[in-house]
Amino acid sequence: MEILHVTSRRRETYEVQFAYSPLWECALGIAAVTNSPFINTLEKSPTYWEEIKRELPANLLNHLDYVEKNNTWKALLQLLHQKETNNLKEFCSFIKLLKDLDLKFICLPFIGDKLQHLRESAAFGEVSAISELKKITSNNPFFPQYIEFISNTDANDLKIHLIELMTGWYESVIKPDLEQTIQILKNDYDSKIQMKEKMSSEEVVQWATGGVNYLPEPSVHKVLLIPQYVYRPWNIEGDIEATKVFYYPVANESISPHDRYMPNNFLIQKHKALGDEARLRIVKLLSEHDHSLQDLTEQLELGKSTIHHHLKILRAAKIVEINELKYSLKANVLEMLFKELDQYIKQ
Repeated sequence: MEILHVTSRRRETYEVQFAYSPLWECALGIAAVTNSPFINTLEKSPTYWEEIKRELPANLLNHLDYVEKNNTWKALLQLLHQKETNNLKEFCSFIKLLKDLDLKFICLPFIGDKLQHLRESAAFGEVSAISELKKITSNNPFFPQYIEFISNTDANDLKIHLIELMTGWYESVIKPDLEQTIQILKNDYDSKIQMKEKMSSEEVVQWATGGVNYLPEPSVHKVLLIPQYVYRPWNIEGDIEATKVFYYPVANESISPHDRYMPNNFLIQKHKALGDEARLRIVKLLSEHDHSLQDLTEQLELGKSTIHHHLKILRAAKIVEINELKYSLKANVLEMLFKELDQYIKQ
């Protein structure tokens, strides 16, 4: 059915904000080192993490084992959203002074405005609320177990664990390279703020994250973008009240700011992906309409495994996505590419 548009109302979008702090890097480093299944996928090699762990004091290693079992890195991130600071002592004092119920409520994951009453009841330890939250979050790999842990654990013990964990990792891992870490995060923050003036909110999110096409959602009024170095190349997505959070990987040029010829890693990946005749033909076909793997195989008269290989490269570069077995060109990806190239050339 055709629609005649006679409204002047624009589609609502969200506001983009940025924040950076070595304390985010601290919490995400703890998350990284205790995430055994992902450790081999991080930019920093497994050897790097092994060497770090060899130098850590026994008490901190015990706390990291506790994190791996109970995912308390999530509690640190939740708390940092309540007390944004660059000062470790301030953050630890904030945790120490929290009332027990407030601590648990903050640490429990936000899963929607309409379910805040369940979050509050679970903080009180109500069995039915805990059970309901576990059921609602059953598709998440760790939320159900984490919810039960936070709801039932002793609040004072949790405070001691979080303070000693954060302090230990900060002193052992963050502090020796603190100035360099802050500079890298600030470099990326500054470059994203500059680019924000040239792009829409959705384009900024897509550019900063290297391809995440985040469309506006009801009740989400803000997107908070937090640069991180330790979890490269991954984006980590989170939710807090009225806000979607992306802890996104810092760009190459933020790590080597004195080399003004250093291009963004996402820019490199996209241009490499497009630097092939077959892949350019795929992009042209997908610019017309979505196609299945079989469609592309027949159109291009190439083997299915060859087409699949090219699609894998295009998907890794965040140029192409798949939905219900159909491949499509990501929204605005080519327009964004020109803006990214222009930003690089003129920086």
